[in-house]
Amino acid sequence: MSCESDLRSSEWAIKTGAISSIRDERERWEPLILPVLLSRVAGRIAFLAPGGFSVRPWLQRLRGVVIGKNVWISQFVYIDELHPTDVTIGDNCTIGLRTSIISHFYTGPRRPESNGKVVIEREVFIGPHCVILPNVRIGEGAVIRAGTVVSRDVPAHTFWGPPAAEALGVATVPLTPEHPYEEFMQGLKLRIKRQPNYRDSESK
Repeated sequence: MSCESDLRSSEWAIKTGAISSIRDERERWEPLILPVLLSRVAGRIAFLAPGGFSVRPWLQRLRGVVIGKNVWISQFVYIDELHPTDVTIGDNCTIGLRTSIISHFYTGPRRPESNGKVVIEREVFIGPHCVILPNVRIGEGAVIRAGTVVSRDVPAHTFWGPPAAEALGVATVPLTPEHPYEEFMQGLKLRIKRQPNYRDSESK
């Protein structure tokens, strides 16, 4: 009788072990598809949703983005669709309107791991229309000028961005439907900068 009970218990253990291993296997693989789709939906909602201090950061956290306290995310901010978990935003940061944060650089199907983590340290201000490329760390307290493409690490407490726009010339003919491009170019008087002379610098 004990042999039969032992046999039944061993069979039950084998069955339950097999079921649990199948369940573990499903849990390991099934979420790879569903969370990505849900993450994309949440990202699209966060793109337009109200609540820069509340709803938008909350939705991005649901996607897996690591976000600290008191973070403002403006509308139309894009955070990587495939690898949101590889984006970190520290406390007291501001992400400006229409900024894009990209944490991967490859083509084809989604890979298990990204190849470009992005870390934005605490108290960073990112102006509108910026692009943060993969493999970038923005140091604490840095300020990123509007329209900047950040392709390398930014030191802490640095005002970072391209040179200010300036006058390139005089447009004597307006570029309108009444004036074709060729006419505009003929009337354009470009401003020519004088290049520093090597001899002049030597004499000084």
